[in-house]
Amino acid sequence: MKSRRNGRKCLLDRSGQALVEFTFVAAMLLLLIFGLIDFCRAISVREVITNLSREGSNLASRNTSLTNALAAIVASADPLNITNNGRIYISEVMLNAKGQPWITNQVTWGGISTNGAASKVGLPDSAANTGWIPTTTPSLPQPNQAIYVTEIYYSFQAATPVGKFLSFALPTRLYDAAYF
Repeated sequence: MKSRRNGRKCLLDRSGQALVEFTFVAAMLLLLIFGLIDFCRAISVREVITNLSREGSNLASRNTSLTNALAAIVASADPLNITNNGRIYISEVMLNAKGQPWITNQVTWGGISTNGAASKVGLPDSAANTGWIPTTTPSLPQPNQAIYVTEIYYSFQAATPVGKFLSFALPTRLYDAAYF
């Protein structure tokens, strides 16, 4: 009779231990799952803005007006809210009389301020009717040809509490540019 009680007590002690171990393992699995959700969302958003930038430059290089190319990008950015959380620049770059690349036309759209999302290609100077382009442009235009550059910024927000806690590891501003 005495051995039976000791066996039952041992089983009860082990069930408490299993509950504690399960709690630790479940907490770790939840952290891992929530982290993966936000990481995969960041990859998905990055892929969408890459495709949108390519589409915008491709449309602009096929004699579509920059305004129409911009409207097409905004219309096809369905999973993303570019109007509130993004900024798009489409620039036309040509050589000036001195053989220097200049921005001849540029359109922009989006809700995030240009303070942290200014065009890396440059901004046209309407007063002098010229624009500036950095020397890091991948391929400069040939005479009488234009290069069309589409830049997209997107402000990424984590969806889970773990992603918000790990904000130092996840990007908060995504950027992509395409040159055609």
